[in-house]
Amino acid sequence: MQTERADGRREAGRRTRDSLIAAALDQLAERGPEGLTLREITANAGANVSAVSYHFGSLKGLCDAAIEHALEQYLDAQIQALGSLEPTSTLEQVAAAFARPMVHALAAGGRDLAVMRTVARVGIDPPEGWERLSSKFARSREDAVKVLAANLPGVEQEELAFRTRCAAGLLNWLALAPIGAELASTPVEQIEPLLTPVVAGAFHGYSSPADLR
Repeated sequence: MQTERADGRREAGRRTRDSLIAAALDQLAERGPEGLTLREITANAGANVSAVSYHFGSLKGLCDAAIEHALEQYLDAQIQALGSLEPTSTLEQVAAAFARPMVHALAAGGRDLAVMRTVARVGIDPPEGWERLSSKFARSREDAVKVLAANLPGVEQEELAFRTRCAAGLLNWLALAPIGAELASTPVEQIEPLLTPVVAGAFHGYSSPADLR
């Protein structure tokens, strides 16, 4: 009986935590980090103010956790897309998989894109807690590099990892730049053929002017 009650409390706590994160993400999308209000978040989440202190320590802790949650979902989607590739996948297929979560955020527009913009801004100077996601960043790069190596056999893996990080930075910039707003709510089928060659170009690089022909 005591075990059941303890399990019930843990489940209720998890639901409260998830509700607070979802409510914080809604406010982040609408107003950015500076527009968060504790009482509105707790009201929308159906929780009390003390729940924020219990689960996150402070409003800033909740904001950081919400942004980290959004980034983790993005990385999970990217890892899943890259994991579906075959060893024989082309450079363009790698680029399409790597960019797919951002393409879908752009196509969705609204809340999804606004949250990605917040993640991209915070990513310039990541909070300490993001170290927890280091293994997922590494997994995403490794999955991309594994297939890139088959397409670019003359390029060292360290160089391929660098190009992958540059491609990730390009996608973050896209979320923040005016062109991202211009693409917002455009169908995936229209965004993907525009963006895939750009990301593929970042992966490919060039060693001589002849490579650009």
